Amino acid sequence: MVDKTYEFQAEVSRLLEIVTHSLYSNKDIFLRELLSNAADACDRLRYEALTHSDLTKDEGGFKITITPDKKTKTLIITDNGIGISRQDLIDNLGTIARSGTTEFLNTLKKDKNKKEETNLIGQFGVGFYSAFMVADEVDVLTRKAGTDKAYLWKSKGLGTFEIEDAEKEGCGTRITLHLKKGEEEYLEPTRLQHIVKTYSDYITVPFFLVEDKSKEVQINSATPLWSRPKKDITAEQYKEFYHQIAHAFDEPWDILHYHVEGVLEYTALLFIPESKPFDLFDPKREVHIKLYIKKVFITADCQELLPGFLRFVRGVVDAQDLPLSISREMLQHEPRLIKMRSGITKKILEALNTKSTKDPQAYLKFWKNFGAVLKEGLYEDIGQKDAILPLCRFQSSLKSDWISLEEYVKDLQKGQKDIYYLSGPDIETLKHSPQLEGFTAKKINVLFLTDHVDEFWTTMVDKYKDHPLKSITSHDINLKDMGEEENKKEKKKDKEKEPLTNLEAFLKVVYGTKVKDVKTSQRLTNSPVCLVADEEGMHLRLQKLMGQDQFIDLTEKRTLEINPTHPIIQFMEKNVDDKKKHQLLEDTAWLLLDEALILEGNPVKSAASFADRLNRVLEKVDSA
Repeated sequence: MVDKTYEFQAEVSRLLEIVTHSLYSNKDIFLRELLSNAADACDRLRYEALTHSDLTKDEGGFKITITPDKKTKTLIITDNGIGISRQDLIDNLGTIARSGTTEFLNTLKKDKNKKEETNLIGQFGVGFYSAFMVADEVDVLTRKAGTDKAYLWKSKGLGTFEIEDAEKEGCGTRITLHLKKGEEEYLEPTRLQHIVKTYSDYITVPFFLVEDKSKEVQINSATPLWSRPKKDITAEQYKEFYHQIAHAFDEPWDILHYHVEGVLEYTALLFIPESKPFDLFDPKREVHIKLYIKKVFITADCQELLPGFLRFVRGVVDAQDLPLSISREMLQHEPRLIKMRSGITKKILEALNTKSTKDPQAYLKFWKNFGAVLKEGLYEDIGQKDAILPLCRFQSSLKSDWISLEEYVKDLQKGQKDIYYLSGPDIETLKHSPQLEGFTAKKINVLFLTDHVDEFWTTMVDKYKDHPLKSITSHDINLKDMGEEENKKEKKKDKEKEPLTNLEAFLKVVYGTKVKDVKTSQRLTNSPVCLVADEEGMHLRLQKLMGQDQFIDLTEKRTLEINPTHPIIQFMEKNVDDKKKHQLLEDTAWLLLDEALILEGNPVKSAASFADRLNRVLEKVDSA
């Protein structure tokens, strides 16, 4: 009897239609996804049984069986893994990747490249639904280990699914695919064997093909790939193993396979993806490395093996020196695991450094995908600063290509010691920043920082080698003795940049506490004004990014610099003592402050006041 009929999450219904009709070009993938899920279920139960042995007391060994039935046109995949609870059936088979569902569909709409379509499935964790490519109905009979209740989940992939109470002997899951007309090839034993050998041969749980009711044949080697010598493994085998453990469809960007002996002994097989995983910026920042001990699965997501800033790495680590009965709590305080973490981190950073040197273009692709995450290590693990900084790449004001800090330092101008940077929401905003003008005139390059993480690590890292890092929005920038030799015209401009004391005093009265100070600028060449920060200026932006104060005043702790050579400023200076024009000058002053905010990508405090002032100023243009 049906317990209840549920509707799929709205996006899931749309996704099922896409998956069924247009997403996959290679339908064989559905079997790999279902087998990987079954193997994961066995691995999870094996881990739970280390501390709760009663969960597997009635089970023989872990196994997965594939049963084709030509008479009923069904393909059945059975495992004796951990099973699924009723709530998990609703949460996991009625929802896709939870936080990633809408993003998945938005990405899919934008993606015009057919070759990239299958990558999206791996990025968003929706492989189970590939079953509907070959089946017009899918049944999932399951019983969770440690319980005596079983449930049957059924769906035709048309917008709803049903769950009812059921009977099942032993824990685990049985998935029955009612194949569509024309998909009978997936009932042929030789076809199934070929798919398993191609995609799932290295899964450590054995697969058995039921050729008839009395005969089962194991069809995978079940030998861990990482335990084989590198010389015996092909590129294709590495790729398929990556697909299996990462549930991904892209190519591995780089592969690290090595064995460590000595105080510690372990084998690591690690993959750096070519594409961003869907959960790369999930607030949990979870690491996805499988930990094995002497080829026995311990946990699928061992957070202790890698720092969060390397969470894009996928793979397995098989240790020889840890006890099989190790618990979650013990893992967190295990000194040998801490040493392994340090060694693995070092190995990955060294591999990235090698790649950045030998193949800069390929490395740049990696950086665009994962640079924002890697930079987290600059404030999260300051001990890795010297290893991470050389790996960083930046866009800048004077270079068309991405550059490293080392390349920046080689191009320092005369009298320049500092490495200058400008942070903001996007490249276009930064390119039009007034603060750049003096640097551009002196041909001093400025790094552009647009990732949120940049606001954090620049407070922790004060220099690269012997060169201090400095924001060009700082109040104490002095460009006078730096850069290219000034010509006579530029020297004349410098002479014109004498302090406009009367106008400065007037503006300080107008602004009151809305700005910290007003002074004549030595950095501006084209714009009338800009805002610069004192030592607390960076903290203001951090507060805004972190949402600590949604109503923070973005001007009150900064200095407004005015350009004495700009016509607007010269007009204001000329008429500062004319009381008849004080209203015009006040309106102009506030408009200039709003302009400084807008050019930084910030909103004006009051759009209505801005509009009123602008209209009043425009009305007086003729009379002025």
